[in-house]
Amino acid sequence: MKDELFLRGAKVPMTKEVVRTVALSRLALHQARHFIDVGAGTGSVSIEAALSHPELRVTAIERNPDALTLLAENRRHFDCCNIEIIAGEAPVMLGEKAEAIFIGGSGGNLTELIDWALEQLNPQGRLVLTFILQENLTTALDHLSSRGMHDFDCLQLQISELTALGCGHYFKPNNPTFMISCQKEKNHG
Repeated sequence: MKDELFLRGAKVPMTKEVVRTVALSRLALHQARHFIDVGAGTGSVSIEAALSHPELRVTAIERNPDALTLLAENRRHFDCCNIEIIAGEAPVMLGEKAEAIFIGGSGGNLTELIDWALEQLNPQGRLVLTFILQENLTTALDHLSSRGMHDFDCLQLQISELTALGCGHYFKPNNPTFMISCQKEKNHG
């Protein structure tokens, strides 16, 4: 989905289209019944997941009041009845484990969120994390390794978009985004 389709707020983060597309692909939602989106922001990941998989139960967790308002507006705008919005800061208690979790924002609690996500995932569940800070990437890689998660993919996505400038065009770069994706093993605690 194009980014322009989503209602936007000045200070509410949104996972951009290309990053969202790769993340959703890595989450393998066609195999999932329940998907958790941590740090949902505008809801772009939750909404695209919900629209692509109407049978999927989506839980969107967000702590920022402005983002919560925008998330609810986008859910209404796209008529996504299969998204439950939880106002709060992960980790939160949830009644049902998930087959897929996306962490797009950590709020400074990255290692705690990774531990919580691994507990919330069913065996063979998929975890995808995105970052713009290199320190968060390093922390996540180290922590996943310390938890026995050694089989993961890590990408750096650098997207540039053709933009008009005077009578010509140039490729305007977006910030690089780091992405880690992994699968919880059957015997992982």
